Amino acid sequence: MSTANKLTLGLPKGSLQQATVDLFKKAGWNIYVSSRSYRPTSDDKDLELRLIRAQEIGRYVDLGFLDCGITGMDWIAENRAKVEVICDLAYSRASNNPTRWVLAVPEDSPVQRVEDLEGKRIATESVGLTEEFLKSKGVNAHVEFSWGATEVKVPELVDAIVDVTETGSSLRANNLRIVDTLMESFPQFVANPVAAADPWKRAKMDSIAMMLCAAQAARDKVGLKMNIPADKLDSVLKTLPALRNPTVSRLATDDWVAIETVLDESVVREIIPELKALGAEGIIEYPLNKLVL
Repeated sequence: MSTANKLTLGLPKGSLQQATVDLFKKAGWNIYVSSRSYRPTSDDKDLELRLIRAQEIGRYVDLGFLDCGITGMDWIAENRAKVEVICDLAYSRASNNPTRWVLAVPEDSPVQRVEDLEGKRIATESVGLTEEFLKSKGVNAHVEFSWGATEVKVPELVDAIVDVTETGSSLRANNLRIVDTLMESFPQFVANPVAAADPWKRAKMDSIAMMLCAAQAARDKVGLKMNIPADKLDSVLKTLPALRNPTVSRLATDDWVAIETVLDESVVREIIPELKALGAEGIIEYPLNKLVL
């Protein structure tokens, strides 16, 4: 376990690495990763960072080699790691969608449901997760560990695979068909229970969690402010429900008010023309880095 007033934090190396570094940057931490080092640095002197495969972070947090770390809930389940979840972090490598562990077979396979794999061979990187899933379905099949390139092993080497996917594009490119979904997974910020019980470390973890969640809450949101004739205020609030609970301020002249609100970026293109038609002026849209809820 790390020493007092130092928090040892594991960051996922591999597919989640850049997305995680980007999230920390938006949250206020600049992390510097060298291609030859597994010890990134940051502009926070309280942090000792380690770059470790996501598959292993939960286990090292459980064992106390790391105070805390970010890894997928799938790998926590796979390792049966005894960790405390500080917060969920809804992001993935290429999108904001969860990753999915899916059971897949070749397009022309006769397998249509999990039960059709009784006595068959399945390759996967997540053996424990797959065995638990098959057990829950009452299916006996041989599950073997795959070191990678799992998609190419069917049908010559195995009858089916269990693999992780975000969009399913890689599976389709390899002419594979999804039979069932075992699990959806997002990254989680997790802590060793002993470290989480330390007042200083827990306070530091909670601060990091709050800022990471604030950065995520601001994703796909923008701020919007404008000036509205006072006699149009009720019409604006009734016509545009997306502007509920805005901040309304009086201007120097009593016949105008200023409105400021936060809304989904996707609706701005529809709302601004309506605002303009209602007499709004000085409409400003601005990006958000953090939204503390």
